[in-house]
Amino acid sequence: MDRERYHRQLILDGFGTTAQDKLLNSNVLVIGAGGLGCPALQYLTAAGIGRIGLADGDVVSLSNLHRQVLFATADIGKLKTDVATERLAAINPEVFIQSYPFFVTRNNILELIADYDVVIDATDNFESRYLINDACVLLKKPLIFAAVSGYEGQLAIFNLADENGINTNYRDLFPVPPAEGEIPNCSENGVIGVLPGIIGTMQAAEAIKIITGIGKPLKNKILNYNLLEQSFYEIQVTPAPTSSYVLPKDSSSFLKMNFGNQKADIKKSVIEIDINELEDIRQKENTLLIDVRESHEVPQLNRGEFKQFPMSALQNLLNEEIVEDHIILICQHGIRSLSAAEYLHEKYGNEKNIYSLKGGIARWKNFFTS
Repeated sequence: MDRERYHRQLILDGFGTTAQDKLLNSNVLVIGAGGLGCPALQYLTAAGIGRIGLADGDVVSLSNLHRQVLFATADIGKLKTDVATERLAAINPEVFIQSYPFFVTRNNILELIADYDVVIDATDNFESRYLINDACVLLKKPLIFAAVSGYEGQLAIFNLADENGINTNYRDLFPVPPAEGEIPNCSENGVIGVLPGIIGTMQAAEAIKIITGIGKPLKNKILNYNLLEQSFYEIQVTPAPTSSYVLPKDSSSFLKMNFGNQKADIKKSVIEIDINELEDIRQKENTLLIDVRESHEVPQLNRGEFKQFPMSALQNLLNEEIVEDHIILICQHGIRSLSAAEYLHEKYGNEKNIYSLKGGIARWKNFFTS
C-alpha cells in the first residue's frame, strides 16, 4: 500500500490503517457507467478499493458528456467500459478494474455479483433496478440504489439489516414496476449535469461506510435531495405487505421472473384513477382524500380537503380508524400512494374502496396548481 497516496484518509480519526486495509481487501461492483456511475467509480478508485467491477454495454455518445465526466469528446463511439478502465487506472493503478462490457440480464447477473461485497446500482431504468434488486436479495448482497431526474435525486441502501434486524429492499418502496411511460426517465424528463455527480459521489461514500464500518449507512431510509433548494429529507422504508410483491426463492425462479411491468400479473386490489375519476369520487359522501407526501413537499394542498399522512410515518395512517367508505391517496408521482394504498387494502380488505391517483400530482400539475 502506498501510504502517501492515502495519507489524508489514514490520519482521519476513527479511520486509519484498519479501515484502509478493509478498502484494499474489498470488492465493489458498479452497474452502469453513466451520470451516477462515473463519479462513484472515480471516488471509489481514488479511495483504494481493492477490486472494482464495472458492467455496462453502452458506448459513449455526445449527449452523455454534460454529466458523465469520465468521458471526453474524442471518446464518442467507444465502449464506456474501455474508456473508463483506462481513466480509472490512471487515477489509481493500485486498484484492479474488472471490466464487463455488457448489460446485465437475468442470465448473467447472479454469476456477476456473486464475488462482490457491495453492489452499486447506477442504472437509469426500472427493469434494471428490479433485476438488480432481486438478484441482490437472492444472494444477500448490500445494494446502494440511486436515481436522478430533473433537479431531484434519491439515495438508499437496501438488503442491509439495521440495528433492529429490519431488512428492506427496493420492492418495499416500489412493489412493482410502473406502467410503461408512467414515470419519465432522465432521457425524457432531463437532468442537470451536476446532479448525478452529487448523488453518485454519495453512493461511493455509502459504499466506503459499509465496507469500513464507519458512520451510519443509510439503511431502511431513502434520502431525497432537491438541487434547486439545496434541501434534503428522509423517508423511512418499512417492509411492504407480503401480498404486494413476489421475490424469487432460488436461481430457477429468478430466471422465470418478469422484471418489466408486472402490474398485470398481480391481482388488482387497489384501483388507480385519473384526475377526472378523482373529481367524480370526491363528490360522493364518505370520501377521504389523503396526501402521503412529506409536509414540506410542494405544491402545498388545501389541508381542509386533503388529510396528510406522510409515508415516513405510515404507521400513523395504519393506526387510524378510517370511517369513510372511499379512500383516495395521492403523492408526487403516484408510486408512494400506490404502496400506501396496498397497506390500507391489507388492513381493510374489500370493506372499503381504495384508490391511488395514477401519475400523482406531477402528472396532473395544472389541476393542483390552478
